[in-house]
Order: sequence, then C-alpha cells, then structure tokens
Amino acid sequence: MTVEFECRTRLPLSVQEAFDRSRSIDAHTASMAASRERAVAGVTSGLIGLDQEVTWRAWHLGLPIRMTSRITRMSPPDVFVDEQVRGPFRSFRHEHRFVPDHDGGTIMIDRVRLVAPLGVLGRVAELVVGPYLQRLIERRNAFLRDATAG
Repeated sequence: MTVEFECRTRLPLSVQEAFDRSRSIDAHTASMAASRERAVAGVTSGLIGLDQEVTWRAWHLGLPIRMTSRITRMSPPDVFVDEQVRGPFRSFRHEHRFVPDHDGGTIMIDRVRLVAPLGVLGRVAELVVGPYLQRLIERRNAFLRDATAG
C-alpha cells in the first residue's frame, strides 16, 4: 500500500523566495523544533541543492528516527524533489512545487508519496504515519508562512 497526499499553502513571498525558504535547512530545523529534528550529516545549514544529501535525526511518534534524503530533481524556482536514500521507509518522495499567486505571493504545493516497510505491519503503520506526516508538513508550511508574514 502506498500513502499519497498533497498540501497547498499560500506564502506571502515571491516564487524564488518561497523556493529558497523551502529548501533551507535552517528553516526546516526551526519548524521541526518540537520533534528535536536536526541535520547531522551532509548539508547541515544553508540551502540544499541538486544531488546534495542531508541526514536528519529526530523523534517522531515516540521513536528516534534517522533519515537521509537527496535532492534528485531541481528546476529553480519552480520545483525540487527530495527522496529518501536511507531511512525508515521502503520509499519516500517529496515534490515541492511553487506557483505564482495572483497577488505576488506563491502557492506552495507539497506532494508526498511513501511506502512503509514490514509488509502487513507496514500497511497498518501507514494508517498512522500518513496522517502524522501530513500534519507535520502542514505545521512546517504554517511556520514558513507565519515567519514571512508582515
């Protein structure tokens, strides 16, 4: 079974500014402070780029998680994709797309597709992990929006 979801967030930023803010390791770390998420290897601060990797360590659902992602596609300032290289999922792909909004802002579209490991147990886990990850991304996006408002 595959979990897929999409989040849309309006940001009061230009497409380029939204693109850069979304690939900022520092902004991601700040937005995930509640889960103690931090970059521990690869690109650990600043902006991540094409073919670069970051390894995250965090606590999610009461468990320590370590995941390495690589930027596998980048077409500035419209889209970039990160995919799990090592980590808890059988596969994980996150597409970040940026579309100009009518008033100079940007609509940020996150498309996530993941497959959990462990066969039948993984299918049960997907019922919990999918909604949990969607809430995490919505929280991250609200942080990006609110940090740039005003």
